[in-house]
Amino acid sequence: MPVIHAADAQSHEMHGARFTPLVRPSTGSSELCLWRLEIAPGTQGVPHRVHREEAFVLLAGSITLTIDGEAARLTPGDAAVAPAGSAIRLDNPDDQTAEVLVNAPVGFTGELLDGTVVNPPWVN
Repeated sequence: MPVIHAADAQSHEMHGARFTPLVRPSTGSSELCLWRLEIAPGTQGVPHRVHREEAFVLLAGSITLTIDGEAARLTPGDAAVAPAGSAIRLDNPDDQTAEVLVNAPVGFTGELLDGTVVNPPWVN
């Protein structure tokens, strides 16, 4: 049984956020990726398009999640789904770090609005 210990996960920093992969192909998953996302206080996220469906569950703090121009405030316990092909942005306007659990399928990629494709290392 594959068990992933948080202490063993290597974090990645990008655009004012920390991504800590938990479940992904390199930890034994063939279909799912799951990572913890920490968004620093006052961070305005970078808009990007997701190529595959992505799900979010807010664990701590609060964020504003914008999907295709529609913004919603999430508080702990709230969940949201970004459909494949949607443009998203996560902002943390508060004074405490927001913690989000994110799930996406293996093979997940994103695209910055300038067309740059991002193959995140935390999903491999």
